[in-house]
Amino acid sequence: MKTNKSVIYWLLVGCILIFIMVLVGGITRLTHSGLSMSDYKLISGTLPPMNELEWQEAFDLYKQYPEYQKLNYHFSLDDFKSIYFWEWFHRVIGRFIGIVFIVPFVFFLITKKLDRPTIKKCVILLVMGGFQGFLGWYMVKSGLVDRPDVSHYRLAAHLTTAFLTFAYSLWVALDLIYPSKKEVNKSIRNLLRIGLFVLVVQIVWGAFVAGLDAGFIHNHWPLMSEGKLVHETVYIEQQPFLKNFIEGKSGVQFVHRYLAYIVVGIIALLWFRAKKFVLTPLQESGIKTLLALVGLQFLLGVLTLIYAVPLWLGVAHQIGAFFLLAAMTFTLHRFTK
Repeated sequence: MKTNKSVIYWLLVGCILIFIMVLVGGITRLTHSGLSMSDYKLISGTLPPMNELEWQEAFDLYKQYPEYQKLNYHFSLDDFKSIYFWEWFHRVIGRFIGIVFIVPFVFFLITKKLDRPTIKKCVILLVMGGFQGFLGWYMVKSGLVDRPDVSHYRLAAHLTTAFLTFAYSLWVALDLIYPSKKEVNKSIRNLLRIGLFVLVVQIVWGAFVAGLDAGFIHNHWPLMSEGKLVHETVYIEQQPFLKNFIEGKSGVQFVHRYLAYIVVGIIALLWFRAKKFVLTPLQESGIKTLLALVGLQFLLGVLTLIYAVPLWLGVAHQIGAFFLLAAMTFTLHRFTK
């Protein structure tokens, strides 16, 4: 670790910044602030409007798009300022992450602090970060045409790419922190891989729920509305049938609800199976952390649903998913290398 300490710190700082960006992105979504900045200026857009004239120009531009015309036509300039901040802050953090990654990366290349495998991994991270920025622009663009809302597909792609970029950044840092190889427990490793895959799928459907505002219906647990295990709206909202589960509000919420049980079940099975093996302290800590976090995340999901997505619970639930993914990544790494 000593020879790569500065590189490790750089990657971990990147992880923290991505976490902050996802947190602010969640607030941006839940406060309906994401379409307040309808233009994209890479350099000049770093500064918010600095005087009343610039604020009025930004507000006039906002008035040209569907969100103002169809939803927020009653907004005053002060109302507009209140939603503008979160989207501006979200974009500034994105720019800052780009600088924090690119400048040290170039420095580490020049000073030869990166070996060839790490350089390749960092290039992948650079591509993922750039793609993440593109997806943010592409997502916002979808809400500036006819509908005053972004495409839930593009929202899911934007959010999931952020989660995956974080997970891969953490993985690269862990490769440097724990360079020595060890014997691999393949049965636990393979179950962790399945768990990671299912968790990412669950994150995708969580983004679908957010994008379709599907958390504001069937606000009951453990059953859906009218005390039904599967409410009829799950399968009659869209045609053809399968479209219900990717575009129907009830169908998307149904998948997210019951996929949560699968995630809990996989992690519980991991904990049960791991008890049969002699584990390292870090492996044991990883499994126990997963079990605790999945329980907390499940509780947050239930409360978010029952209380119809209040801001603080919605943000807490998204943070819970982030920490659960971090724990899954760490634990898989400890059972892989």
